[in-house]
Amino acid sequence: MRDFWLACGHHLTDRDDGGGLLATDGFLKAYLARPELVPPADACAAERAVHAALLAGPRRPVGAAEISAIADDDARENWRVLLAFRDRLLRHRTLEAAYLDLVRGDLAGTPPLFLNQLVHVILRNALDGVDDAFVLRAAELFFRPQRLAIHDGALIAADDETIAGTGAAPLSPLVSMLGLPKGAQIDVLTDGNRDDYWTRSDRFDMALDLTAGRRGLAALGVVIERWLRHLLGLAATVEPLDALRDVALTWYVGLDAEGTRIGDALWRGEPVDEATQRRVVGLFRLRVDAREPDVYLILAMTEGKQLRLKPQNLVTGLPARHVAALT
Repeated sequence: MRDFWLACGHHLTDRDDGGGLLATDGFLKAYLARPELVPPADACAAERAVHAALLAGPRRPVGAAEISAIADDDARENWRVLLAFRDRLLRHRTLEAAYLDLVRGDLAGTPPLFLNQLVHVILRNALDGVDDAFVLRAAELFFRPQRLAIHDGALIAADDETIAGTGAAPLSPLVSMLGLPKGAQIDVLTDGNRDDYWTRSDRFDMALDLTAGRRGLAALGVVIERWLRHLLGLAATVEPLDALRDVALTWYVGLDAEGTRIGDALWRGEPVDEATQRRVVGLFRLRVDAREPDVYLILAMTEGKQLRLKPQNLVTGLPARHVAALT
């Protein structure tokens, strides 16, 4: 089996008997290597002491007085945030259980970076054994914001952070079309280059065709199925649809803020103009039981053609009768 997403740290975790990820000391220590937490050359003795103590024992309790003794205001705040997040992880047996508790509760105080990293490693676990590069690239939407553009009649999604890099000279029309900086290199994933994904999976430099009716949206549906099965034990089928027409929104989940806004308008019977409809990137029908009403999932981009999928909405937005919580 080919490996992927090495940078998420899944090699630093263990699995319990149910397949959930266990936070090892090595996994916790990886947070201590973040540039915000490595004491700089001019760091005070208190900050150095906290860092050294946690490297020696990453589960060690850290008292409020130890953090208050750190001289730098930003450093104190960084440590408070990191330790609150670490303590949340340690209160639960698995990273999956910690994530469910987090998104069902209060996300305030948890940096989006930490939430995305947690999704990244959990999704790596949920997709273990998947050998379809299109599914894996579609899964990046769960934890990597995207920028979208029309190219040769296709709706193309490229990694927003990759686009924000720097370089020297544009190498392809796609680079220029997406507004990539000079020198950035990005390729649209195709059958011809799909084997390249495995060596490039941590570079996030392959774009995905999300045009309705093509395999990108179908691959995203597979990811949603795996995510729900892994986190909630929910055996659902997720089918991409081509249009909003003739859809009875008995229940809907916005997969992002824009999708939620559009779903709310449709639910209230408000007219949705053509420009807004064009921002819908994907519409999916989720079915758990033929006897139950379908659930519709709406994914949309902003006016600025950015896409920020919120996988937590799949946890908190489904009908209660569908959800069998992971314990």
